[in-house]
Amino acid sequence: MQTLKRLCWQARGIWITAPSIALIVIVLRLMGVWQGWEWFAFDQYMRWRPQPLPEKRIAIVGINELDIQRLQQPVISDQVYARLLRKLSAMQPRAIGLDIYRDLPVEPGHSDLLQVFNSTPNLVGIQKVLGQKDIETVAPPPVLKKLGQVGANDFILDADKRVRRGFIYMVDPAATGKSKTVFSFGLHLALHYLEADEIRPQPLKGTQVRWRLGKSLFRPFEANDGGYIGADAGGFQILLDYRGSRQSFETVSLTEVLEDRMHPDWGQDRIILIGKIGESFKDTYFTPHSSGLRELPEPMPGVEIHAHITSQIISAALGERPLFRSWSEPLDWLWILLWSIVGATLAWQLRYRKGVQTLSFYQSVSLFLAGGLLFGTTYFAFLFGWWVPMVPPFTALIGSAIAITAYIARTASLIRQTFGRYLSDEVVAHVLENPRGLQLGGQRRQITMLASDLRGFTALAERISPEDVVKVLNLYLKHMADVILQYRGTIDDYLGDGIAVLFGAPESYEDDASRAVSCAIAMQLAMAEVNAKITTWGFSELEMGIGINTGEVVLGNIGSERRTKYSAIGSAMNLAFRIESYTVGGQIYISESTLAAVGEHVLEVTDRQVVHPKGIQKPVTLYQVGGIKGARPLMLYPEELCFLPLPESILLRYTVLDGKQVQGAIFRGQLVELSARGAKIQCDVRDCPSHLTNVRLNFCTVPDSVWRQEGDDTGIYAKVMRSCDEGFDVVFTTIPPLIDVQLRTLYTLMLTINREKNRTASATL
Repeated sequence: MQTLKRLCWQARGIWITAPSIALIVIVLRLMGVWQGWEWFAFDQYMRWRPQPLPEKRIAIVGINELDIQRLQQPVISDQVYARLLRKLSAMQPRAIGLDIYRDLPVEPGHSDLLQVFNSTPNLVGIQKVLGQKDIETVAPPPVLKKLGQVGANDFILDADKRVRRGFIYMVDPAATGKSKTVFSFGLHLALHYLEADEIRPQPLKGTQVRWRLGKSLFRPFEANDGGYIGADAGGFQILLDYRGSRQSFETVSLTEVLEDRMHPDWGQDRIILIGKIGESFKDTYFTPHSSGLRELPEPMPGVEIHAHITSQIISAALGERPLFRSWSEPLDWLWILLWSIVGATLAWQLRYRKGVQTLSFYQSVSLFLAGGLLFGTTYFAFLFGWWVPMVPPFTALIGSAIAITAYIARTASLIRQTFGRYLSDEVVAHVLENPRGLQLGGQRRQITMLASDLRGFTALAERISPEDVVKVLNLYLKHMADVILQYRGTIDDYLGDGIAVLFGAPESYEDDASRAVSCAIAMQLAMAEVNAKITTWGFSELEMGIGINTGEVVLGNIGSERRTKYSAIGSAMNLAFRIESYTVGGQIYISESTLAAVGEHVLEVTDRQVVHPKGIQKPVTLYQVGGIKGARPLMLYPEELCFLPLPESILLRYTVLDGKQVQGAIFRGQLVELSARGAKIQCDVRDCPSHLTNVRLNFCTVPDSVWRQEGDDTGIYAKVMRSCDEGFDVVFTTIPPLIDVQLRTLYTLMLTINREKNRTASATL
């Protein structure tokens, strides 16, 4: 008993998941959710299977557009059909099927046609039985109806407008007595053919719905056979077994027969069907062979579908091809449960296979093999005439595996929440696979570090509600995290609106540095999508600066027994943040060590700067990245700053920032030129700030409305991009909204004036 309990506990995921998923799939199947997919699988199997040999017993006389033109008869007269039937009858076929409505005379030649009808015992005409009386039904030729030589040519269309089922016989609701049962057109022709071989239908004792014809037992289609759910199973239907696509039967034109181009014994011992195949007759239908995975649907003429039905009945009676069969519903349910158990078992048994990192690989391979086995089994059964459901069991297979995987992921998530110290799945895998993964301490390793930070987010956060701050921040972090994951970076920490990312931890690769640069470019490109979203929320756009450095750090578990963090420590890590502080929105700066690791020939370097970061004794050379070449090239296209002179300079005050702090000294200057994102400022040469310094600008004259709406701080934060004796150039990093509107309006006005000047100058020249 204890052993049984232990086994049940060890397999608890299987016994709980498999029946639950199977039950869900079965319920969805009974609701018809999988019906369309099952039809698609049926059609695909029909197209993939080896095609049988050409059918020599059946031929088609097709009436096409050229026949109509040569006869010059939009509606072919009875005289033409009488002449055609005489010529075909002279060839001594076993049966002739006239798939043409002839309930009314079409002169000239109606009397001739009636004479042919009376003198041709192997001729079968048609009538349309189903549909609203006198609107959709079509009466048969009276003479052939009296002789019992009429079959129903009705088709059954599935919801996707394809013909997959055919009638053996049906009930005429307008008829009375024995005449209510109407044989199908195809059955009539097949019985005429088989009569020469003395093969006739034999009803089985004790049943009125099953009967034997030759070597095959004919069973009627039921509402839930195969992939069908609640289908209309009226009359006696069978699943159609098409021999192939169009042109599966020898087809000649009406003109060829009338002009005696055919050999006199061409039709001997054959079934000859006469029908319309031209496009203008609109007598075409879609079948499983109408389209493949990439082809446009090609319909099949109705007369050719009747030929397929006739051929199927004859082949089944002679034992050449079996009729399609299906399991009972209980067996279908057991079949779904079986594959649900298979999926759950594979996922459950492989859940600890060599750790978390290889779990998905083993599961994927095993599920791929199981899916291949399911496909092979159902396809092999299809070749022998069994329609075994494929989509519901495949869904149960995958669904059970996903459910087990979700349970494992939830368990792993609970474990991570319990430990509460790891930020990436790679770190978790590293800890679980490494016996010493939980120990404190670390190892020296060269990695590449990426530090990013938003420009202007702090000012935006002060103007909007805390809920909106979180909303914007989560949107930004989600997009960035997706990009970082794509380039296999490990997020070390979220620092407010900044992100610290490690490349080469916990696992190192040769392309760590190049992946870091590619990731940085992709992050900058992803900001377009972020800004497109937040502007729809009514907030101003954000910009991001990124710094990258490559160097040696101590990597591992840092902290105490109560609280541990997997991180990197070292001066190289600090330098990455220093490099990031020199960037403006849209820029990427990398260190010389990163340039060497990636290769200067691979990178598109647009600028070079020498800086003296605080805490670093030697000068550091920074390189601005504009793109990366190689197998997956990425390029940035920064907006060029087009400075336009102002007609009148704007007085301002500016102060230099030391880190995040404002220095005490206040200097005066004049804004003389303006661009979309920056400005040129004139000042005393002694007061000119150094290159890459952060400054705050305040206009000496600000309207009262701006003061009241912006509060006490109407300063513009900017970074010095060029410094000279005349002054300095800046790029704006943070602008209060109303001042931003005023500057944009002014810049737009200057652009308009500049264009007018250029247009006038061009006209003068």
